[in-house]
Order: sequence, then C-alpha cells, then structure tokens
Amino acid sequence: MYVLQIEYPIADYDAWKAAFDDDRLDRAGSGVRRYRILQPTDDPNYVVIDLEFDDAGEAEAYLAALQRAVYSSQEASPAVGSAPQTRIVEVVEMMEY
Repeated sequence: MYVLQIEYPIADYDAWKAAFDDDRLDRAGSGVRRYRILQPTDDPNYVVIDLEFDDAGEAEAYLAALQRAVYSSQEASPAVGSAPQTRIVEVVEMMEY
C-alpha cells in the first residue's frame, strides 16, 4: 500500500472541508482506497491528509493532478494557507492491536 501524505495550514476548517468534500479530482476514480484527515491537537488551523493507494503510480498521478488543478493557484484552493508539504510513502509493516 502507498500513502500520499499532504499537510498544510488552513484558514478555516469548515471552508477547507467543504472544498475537500467537493472531490474535484474524483478520489475513488483516481485509485484512492481510503483517506484520513488528521489535525494536531494544538492547532485547529492545520490538516494532515493520508490518501491510501494500491499502486505507487496512482499516488504519483493523483499528486500531479492536485498540483496542477488545486495547488497551482490561490483561487483553486482559497482555504489553504500556504503550499502543502507532500510525500508518497510505502507501508512496509502494519499491526493492529
């Protein structure tokens, strides 16, 4: 499994979440299997998103689409405070207790 991790400050969680829920890039159709939205306990104006993919190529293609269609302009992502930090990681081990 591959995870596209994205994190950045946001101006307003509700506005950001509405844009996230709009799903402009069709997460499911782009190979996203599941996502998680996390926030630091001490900062409600910051989000960390984990998007899980079966294939690294799908994660790379989705990140490229995000950079082109969403992160390229303030108008396309008005609730985002600054350029996101992104990385694609591979899950090499996982255990649930």
